[in-house]
Amino acid sequence: MVKLSLPEHVAIIMDGNGRWAKKRGLPRIAGHKAGMNNLQTIATAASNLGIKALTVYAFSTENWKRPSSEVNFLMRLPIDFFDTFMPNLMQNQVRIMITGFIEQLPAKTLAVCQRAIEQTKNNQGMILNFAFNYGAQSDIINAVKLYCQDLQQQKVQLAQLNEQTFSSYLKSAQLADLQNPDLLIRTSGEQRLSNFYLWELAYAEMIFVDEYWPDYSVVDLKRDLQRYSQRDRRFGGLDKKG
Repeated sequence: MVKLSLPEHVAIIMDGNGRWAKKRGLPRIAGHKAGMNNLQTIATAASNLGIKALTVYAFSTENWKRPSSEVNFLMRLPIDFFDTFMPNLMQNQVRIMITGFIEQLPAKTLAVCQRAIEQTKNNQGMILNFAFNYGAQSDIINAVKLYCQDLQQQKVQLAQLNEQTFSSYLKSAQLADLQNPDLLIRTSGEQRLSNFYLWELAYAEMIFVDEYWPDYSVVDLKRDLQRYSQRDRRFGGLDKKG
């Protein structure tokens, strides 16, 4: 059996929770609950398969526009997720990271997120990175401001600015060598980035699937990893045949 060429870093836009619920005559929050439970399943599978980092787009800076009842429920999801699944995360040596403007989160949500980061900081397994209260355009603007501040304080020179140094000012820089995803998967049939990782996804392979996120299974994940392994990644260059 041929061994798959696995991506080191997989990013997922977990889309379709609300439509999954509507299809079943359930409130949207039921879809978000089902999506949370499915994340545990997919994260465990990704860890077992040898993926080094899994980033999931959990809440965007634009999601605050949704009805307050839904936003309040979404702010509770990290609390429920970590309360329920922390033993499993620890058993699998999963390390939690959160990429986003977390200082803007409600106090209880922020506290549980920071506690999860602290509890898992020494784990040596897969990184489970939540893009939470994250928006790529705001992140890029913020990075520009930070660089300009360092420039004014003469900590850096303009000649030093390149792709690598700019990347270090983005919120995803905490992932170090795993900062840029190799593969992006978006569920629910939509084919757009929705202000997610606009810089980091420059050379990622992208796969858009029809399954709503709560229905996205381990079998589907393995299928998409197989599809990834068949891609020819040239990063703007030519393959050996070219």
